[in-house]
Amino acid sequence: MRATLSRLLQATRVLQHENPLGLPRTGTIPRFQRGLPQKRKIKNVNKVIAVSSAKGGVGKSTIAANLALSLSRLGYTTGILDTDLFGPSIPTLFNLSSDKNPHLSPSLNANDQLLPLTSYGVKTMSIGYLLGSEDSALVWRGPMLLKAIQQLLHEVDWSHPSLDILVLDLPPGTGDTQLSIAQQVVVDGAVIVTTPHTLAIKDAVKGVNMFRKVEIPILGVVQNMSVFCCPECGKETHVFGGTEGVRKVCGEMGMEFLGDVPLHPAIGEDGGRGKPTVVSDPGGREAEVFMGLGRRVAELVGLEKMPLGRE
Repeated sequence: MRATLSRLLQATRVLQHENPLGLPRTGTIPRFQRGLPQKRKIKNVNKVIAVSSAKGGVGKSTIAANLALSLSRLGYTTGILDTDLFGPSIPTLFNLSSDKNPHLSPSLNANDQLLPLTSYGVKTMSIGYLLGSEDSALVWRGPMLLKAIQQLLHEVDWSHPSLDILVLDLPPGTGDTQLSIAQQVVVDGAVIVTTPHTLAIKDAVKGVNMFRKVEIPILGVVQNMSVFCCPECGKETHVFGGTEGVRKVCGEMGMEFLGDVPLHPAIGEDGGRGKPTVVSDPGGREAEVFMGLGRRVAELVGLEKMPLGRE
């Protein structure tokens, strides 16, 4: 009896590791793949870009959200996938964290897939939609984490219509998640986010070197919170130090400097209330910075230009 129970528990753990998101299956759940995963394109997605920072707290998710919204505003069918399983931000940034839950799309010849949730014209997917509460903590070890990443990458239905571009909001660091994505998905380029602070720049360099090791092109570097402009007197203050450091690193490493995003209270406040700056103040100076970033990223990954009047 004890041996039978032991085998049952072991089988249950294997099944959970292979399907951590709990998606229903129409047949036998596939076993873990041996060796390195096969790198392939995400179905119904033309271009994939990763927004990354090797250091937390630099505003990476805010940049990713506004970049996705700017690409959508430029006329591209856009999605954003939150791959930060332990600290998902996309539900809050897109105001989808209250009572929204993704549904399953029955497929004619495969397993069911998760349907993304749409906000402000952008398709979104995040494990935050599946946790049941904003305060829920995900306590998973490596196998569960990596399988969940695989499911989010390849078991989300991005069709109807298919995407011109998908933005991956990566977690901080250069670890399992980043390596798993690099091994499983064809990524057309990475955008590195940093602040002018010396420690953030040093970590950004580590992120650049990681992407180069896994042969993902670096599209360029965005410097967030670069300068604060006093609303009363108009004086500019470099809160985190001068901005020359990032430009110097870009020159030394042969990367494009994609632009400065100012330190402005509205950018953080807009994201916190679920209405990012590109949506809340589309005609403002800060939104235009993100629009410029979107135009340049679209050009760098080779997206076709939109017809006049689509923007």
